Amino acid sequence: MHDDTAPTDRVRRGRKPPQVQDPSPLTVGFVLVPDFPLMAYTAAVEPLRAANTLSGCELYRWWHAAPGGGMVQASNGLGILTDVAVGTGEIAADRVFVCAGGNPASFDDPSLFAWLRGLARRGVTLGGISGGPYLLARAGLLAGRRCTLHWEHVPAFEERYPGIDVVRSLFEIQGDRITCSGGIAALDLMLDLIGRDHGAGLAAGVSDWFLHNQIREGLSPQRMDLRQRFGVRDPRLLRVLAAMEANLESPLSREALADLARVSARQLERLFRDGLGCGLHRHYLALRLDRAHQLARESALSRAEIASATGFASADELSRAERRRRRQAAGI
Repeated sequence: MHDDTAPTDRVRRGRKPPQVQDPSPLTVGFVLVPDFPLMAYTAAVEPLRAANTLSGCELYRWWHAAPGGGMVQASNGLGILTDVAVGTGEIAADRVFVCAGGNPASFDDPSLFAWLRGLARRGVTLGGISGGPYLLARAGLLAGRRCTLHWEHVPAFEERYPGIDVVRSLFEIQGDRITCSGGIAALDLMLDLIGRDHGAGLAAGVSDWFLHNQIREGLSPQRMDLRQRFGVRDPRLLRVLAAMEANLESPLSREALADLARVSARQLERLFRDGLGCGLHRHYLALRLDRAHQLARESALSRAEIASATGFASADELSRAERRRRRQAAGI
């Protein structure tokens, strides 16, 4: 008869079984810049809490910092009490994420940039979420790197940092630099990192806990494709819409767009009115004015530079187009 109490080769009689040590926790810092996006921050920190809960041990610790310390307010008005002020000396950190929103181009805090550079010299992995990569670039920490950030910040970022390779993906992990486009993409980023740190099984468990039934890869696109955004299916119209969005600085002529669609200019106008409810010119102009509005809000470009970047001959022409749009919206 087999004796279940008999010693095995691995556990001899009189010896205690080996103790399994919990892994040392990774410390993650979150630098919250005033008006930070709460959804992106929450999507980044909650998976760490869930990983601790599901694993039954402390895999992650985290702290919060802000310029000046104290309470920092999110873009929706909610305040979070931070643990340390920016500039704190030898604070423990394996990874530090800068979470910013609003208009990161207008944020200027030399003490924050210097602190981030100091963390980088210590070998801390640095990340940016939503508009956070803009601040990493301001600190000189993305030179020669590929990065992503929220699509709303991309036009101003590309104008200011033409030498940095920007991709419109959910997140990018390049060694000791991590950038994320924000929103729910921060959840996908953290699931990827949890999988790298502690295995795909735990990452899947955290994803399932948050009812997130598909973990998206970093290279997944940020935005819905044109078919979904505009509710159109005609491949001719989709080709033209894509060409318009790719050519705002030097708008394509109606004839060039018709050639792309392989239809006459008159047929193309009909496709726009049937598919989008407006003419080709009006749609193209709206795209350019929207981009001009983004650049005005999120960059330090002059009116003349914004006009040039959106295909207008001068700042006056841009202003006239904006006034016409406002009058049309008001029904005047």
